[in-house]
Amino acid sequence: MAFYDIDLNEQVENNHELWDINETVNISSLSYRLTDLETDIGRHGYGIDVGLKCMFLQFLYDLSDRELEKELRFNIAYKWFCGFSAYEQTPDHSYVGRFRKKAGAKRIGKIFKTIVDKAKEKQLVRGVFHFVDATSIITKNTTWAERDNAIKDGEASLNNSNIKKYSADPQARFGCKGKSKFWFGYKGHIGVDMSSGLIEKAAVTSANISDQAGFKHICPTDGQMVFADKAYCLKPAQDTMLIRGATSAAILKQNMIGKNKDLDRWRSSVRAPFEGVFSKFEKRTRYKGLANVQFQFFMDAIVHNVKRLVTINSPPLFMGA
Repeated sequence: MAFYDIDLNEQVENNHELWDINETVNISSLSYRLTDLETDIGRHGYGIDVGLKCMFLQFLYDLSDRELEKELRFNIAYKWFCGFSAYEQTPDHSYVGRFRKKAGAKRIGKIFKTIVDKAKEKQLVRGVFHFVDATSIITKNTTWAERDNAIKDGEASLNNSNIKKYSADPQARFGCKGKSKFWFGYKGHIGVDMSSGLIEKAAVTSANISDQAGFKHICPTDGQMVFADKAYCLKPAQDTMLIRGATSAAILKQNMIGKNKDLDRWRSSVRAPFEGVFSKFEKRTRYKGLANVQFQFFMDAIVHNVKRLVTINSPPLFMGA
């Protein structure tokens, strides 16, 4: 280290949110989940913990690959977080893209699960009340070009049965919520522990999969009570709860037997604080393909959980944090 090098630890300590994040969830302690990527990631031999921290920073601050490259070069808090000295060479945008492709949704899903499991070990997740919901993830705002191509080929209309022939993302689909909200892309499903506000489960499906059908990916077990909107009072979701041993607190539709407006009003008030969980999630897809969008959704969920752990003053989750 040159005699004029800057002590980044002194600059960042207790003065930046990344310090609090590192004290609570030491991202380096999660890198063992990616040990099979240790070889050939980055021509300068950056460790996998650097790649994982880069991914975290990218989603925490909503940066493109090139924006992240620039911030790593000039932002001292970013340098400190990733373990670089003030004048050490940092990764470029191509490294970020290569690491993301190598890591993939399955490995990042393990990172997400490890954080949740550690929170359970610390008894931060009580597993009593559970909030579930789904949100749209938009691939493209308009599909006029795809419709024109379909008409040109003699199709009567552009729909979910033929869209894969014309879309740049063949796994994206048209979805709807209610009678007025339509989009093209995917749907994200989450399950939140209501005692801590931590996301326990996160899954992505094509947009045409209904909320109740996608519920099987996020349904809790062990007798938890599930607070949900009217989409989850229908048979597919109710059957899933029965199989998993969960108890339904879903709001009932107006014409359903047993509808109790006072009870449903209370259930709505209990759910209300958790409606904003999706507010910081990406509203659009960064990438193409179901697996890549699942990667994006896991990263959004990881960022949410880490920030939430800091907010609730969680004790350090891992050794070294």
